[in-house]
Amino acid sequence: MLVYYSSESGNTQRFINQLELPAIRLPIDPDGYFPPITCPFVLVCPTYADGQGRGAVPKSVIKALNEEHTRSLLMGVIASGNRNFGTLFAQSGNIISRKCNVPVLYRFELSGTPQDVQIVRQGLTQFWSHHGHAIHS
Repeated sequence: MLVYYSSESGNTQRFINQLELPAIRLPIDPDGYFPPITCPFVLVCPTYADGQGRGAVPKSVIKALNEEHTRSLLMGVIASGNRNFGTLFAQSGNIISRKCNVPVLYRFELSGTPQDVQIVRQGLTQFWSHHGHAIHS
């Protein structure tokens, strides 16, 4: 399963829609309703950072991962961003990977390309198979 955050720009939402896989969206407002996450998941997270890298991980993602049970189900992260930010491109993935001890599985720009979608679908199939799950779990 995928869990993702998408702001009002909708870039991550467009990427998720193209994947056509089961997914749960985290709320834009960190005080909003958080759907229960009850099975292992890969997080898809955009990067929103200032020029110094501060604020890279959206507050709703931080809130979800601060919940111990949810964090225990996190298997990996796919990060997005804008290549204009150079070394800070997709920085949220690096932060989440380091703090939660999970791999960064892929990075894509904005809402991704058809090639990104194909690579992620194939990669998730292999990833979940390796971990004993079907991609549609």
